[in-house]
Amino acid sequence: MRARDDAEFTEFAATMIRPLRRTAFLMCGDWHRAEDAAQDALVKVYRRWNRIERREGVRSYAHRAVVTSVLDQGRKPWRRERLNDPDDAALVVPDVGGPVDNRLMVVKALAQLPPSQRACVVLRYYNDLSVDETADILGVSAGGVKSQTSRGLDRLRQLIGHPERSAS
Repeated sequence: MRARDDAEFTEFAATMIRPLRRTAFLMCGDWHRAEDAAQDALVKVYRRWNRIERREGVRSYAHRAVVTSVLDQGRKPWRRERLNDPDDAALVVPDVGGPVDNRLMVVKALAQLPPSQRACVVLRYYNDLSVDETADILGVSAGGVKSQTSRGLDRLRQLIGHPERSAS
């Protein structure tokens, strides 16, 4: 890779590591696994840096890579952990400026969603991606994203204790 490309990638990685780590954490509920997934995603981006379309393609590819990495980690037998362990509360970085209890409740509820629903909810509402962007990242149709997101939100409402659907 040329020095200019190396500098571009370094700038991209510095900008994207936090959002990728946050996405991975919301999908797996473990900061250590999230860090691994974010780094794996950046390695995949680095390997294809010269072939990825630079406009929005590189961000989309990075998100796809982190989602794939988290899902792959979860398939490994030694990684099948549940967030129900009381010691897992220590893994969550305290949020000094906001309601920690609500955040923990949402993270635990997200962990109980099936992987496809969790990925759709995280990408749509935590990463603020469109239906089409989410569909592209996950490799599914826009209708699939809509249905998985709807089911995921309904399940989250049940888990959190707000079964009624708010009018949007």
